[in-house]
Amino acid sequence: MPASPPLVRPLTARETGTLIDWAATEGWNPGLADAEVFQAADREGFLGAFVDGEMAAGIAATAYDASFGFVGLYICRPDLRGRGIGKAVWDAGMARLGGRTIGLDGVREQQANYRSAGFVADHETVRFSGRPAPGEDDRAAVRPLAPERVEQAVALDRRCFPARRDDFLRTWLAQPHIAMASTAGEMLTGFGVVRPCREGWKIGPLFADDETLAMQILRALAGACGGEIHIDVPANQTSFTARILAAGLTPGFRTARMYRGPAPRTDRSRVFGITTLELG
Repeated sequence: MPASPPLVRPLTARETGTLIDWAATEGWNPGLADAEVFQAADREGFLGAFVDGEMAAGIAATAYDASFGFVGLYICRPDLRGRGIGKAVWDAGMARLGGRTIGLDGVREQQANYRSAGFVADHETVRFSGRPAPGEDDRAAVRPLAPERVEQAVALDRRCFPARRDDFLRTWLAQPHIAMASTAGEMLTGFGVVRPCREGWKIGPLFADDETLAMQILRALAGACGGEIHIDVPANQTSFTARILAAGLTPGFRTARMYRGPAPRTDRSRVFGITTLELG
């Protein structure tokens, strides 16, 4: 154990960038603009544990509203592991979120630890990667998300995500991210976002009225970015999964969405890709 307890405090924007760099070192492939964009979700939600003035561990403990929060980016520097520093920042994140329902996306190796902390698995998510082969999907109704459609996208997000995150989403929809939407007349029937990452591009969120629209949006996003894509798909979307497998994407690692507290009620039928493993 360190000679004295680590100092735990909110991170500055620059220190949040350091935590994102650690995530890249861990192989988590963060987005190129994540450090700036993530803070729009909760500027006080990124915590660090400091030993002798140096950051030793960090966590994102995002408080979306009074009833829901999310934890991610839980990392301790490899050279300082096993000294209780990671637990100190974890405990601080849990204390910050208090009695809220708390969500996280846990890899299999850590799920037992999360269960011991009171988290219960709700559903699995599977990462798919690759370049979709050309298909016959009609993308005629898929276009870049127009400014006048942003509030419709925000409204759809409220149905699909456990809490309001309007300011974050408006930031998430902006450059350097690419946002595409499907429409039917004046109605927005789905939208998706792809962002440049250290390796390739990640799609998320991908929300749509049905799997056909979701596939059209995915192909449009893949065409717009021109690189390898990654998307985290809820395992319950079996028909959509069959479509992206047929298009040539390959499955990778799995995570479990886990909650401490009552699982929030959302429109899961419209969720074809989660936003991020770090923020939900």
